[in-house]
Amino acid sequence: MICVLTGGTGGAKFVDGLRQVVPAEEITMVVNTGDDLLWWGLYVSPDIDSITYVLSGLLSRERGWGVKGDTFLCLQAMGQLGEPTWFHTGDRDLAVHLLRSRLMAEGKTLSEATSAICDKLSVKARILPMSDSRVETRVDTPSGELSFEEYFVQRWYQDPVNSVRFAGATDAEAAPGVIEAILSADAVVIAPSNPVTSIGPILAVPGIREALSRARGKVAAVSPIVGNAPVAGPAGILMTAQGLSCSIAGVAKAYEDFLDLLVCDTRDARAAEVLRKNGLRVQCAQTIMRSSDDRAALARTVLSHTIRGLRSDEPDSEKPATRAAADQP
Repeated sequence: MICVLTGGTGGAKFVDGLRQVVPAEEITMVVNTGDDLLWWGLYVSPDIDSITYVLSGLLSRERGWGVKGDTFLCLQAMGQLGEPTWFHTGDRDLAVHLLRSRLMAEGKTLSEATSAICDKLSVKARILPMSDSRVETRVDTPSGELSFEEYFVQRWYQDPVNSVRFAGATDAEAAPGVIEAILSADAVVIAPSNPVTSIGPILAVPGIREALSRARGKVAAVSPIVGNAPVAGPAGILMTAQGLSCSIAGVAKAYEDFLDLLVCDTRDARAAEVLRKNGLRVQCAQTIMRSSDDRAALARTVLSHTIRGLRSDEPDSEKPATRAAADQP
């Protein structure tokens, strides 16, 4: 079994590649829910939706989010009624939010609602929210504290960022199955997602970081940073705000207490050599996923360097070396 920690568009692309090389039944996704929001009174879980749509073949490849071929008639009508329209919810996408909201109003947890929606959309892989508790990513800016969607979608991540916090995380619990999936997986992969606002909320849930450090399989991360810039989005700004350099060294630092392998782009070969000298395994590959073939190739590369060996097969004396910190500027 492969366990993937994921969120954002980079995570969805990687999962799209993984499903081409691994049977869906053997994949478990632990998905960020720090972006979740109430929109028009409905519970929306953007990252869970994107992963669900990828695995059901419904994702819009042009936008990287939402349902392909969707219409936006409801959005237009709500705008005419004077309601906010900055979060672009399509009509078919809206149907999923309606169903999820009804199930949760009936007493279902987010995990149970997610499972029910996956069943209806014939998704065979296992999709787990990181927690059934409410954990909200909050971005502190000079204009005040914003939810992640306000910062990212409504304001186009133009605000300077002072810091990021995960409200509710300390009191949250990992959703059923999350810890077990991490501990028992043959390999755990952290997708090329924003380390702060896509993976950070997952790691903030008590017990998940510890589980990663005790995982039976290798823990690999794919860097969303190439050179000194993110492939897309505000990852660099957010990493700097959290005291991490916008580099593969910053990605390694974010995961240093459990990381066995970092996969970075071939353009970071020189920086990779520096990390290797500090004891971290680093593999260079093409990490920019412009096509379906690119996504599958990256997934194969990651698995080829993680699935071959399990930690339980290694001498104890070798394990600490795989945890070496990569604290470089």
